[in-house]
Amino acid sequence: MKSVDVEIRNPSGLHARPAVLFARQAMTFKSSITLQNLATGKPPVDAKSLIAVLAAGILKGTMVHIAAEGEDETQAIADLKAALESGLGEPLG
Repeated sequence: MKSVDVEIRNPSGLHARPAVLFARQAMTFKSSITLQNLATGKPPVDAKSLIAVLAAGILKGTMVHIAAEGEDETQAIADLKAALESGLGEPLG
């Protein structure tokens, strides 16, 4: 299992548009991938589920934990970390 913590820098957090992009990218991997909002203490959610990602309530400045387990876990973590750090197509505030 590979994992990483990332701070969300999008001005509106992981709202609909970036959440869709994140979930779609997570779906491209065979590994099981979870996303956890570290500010809430709630359990991790399925990163491949748009509804679960939106329900996690991830706002700007929130630290999230991404974990992947499977044959492409290393690539999944690297790509999803880079996607979040880039703002998923949104200007960063």
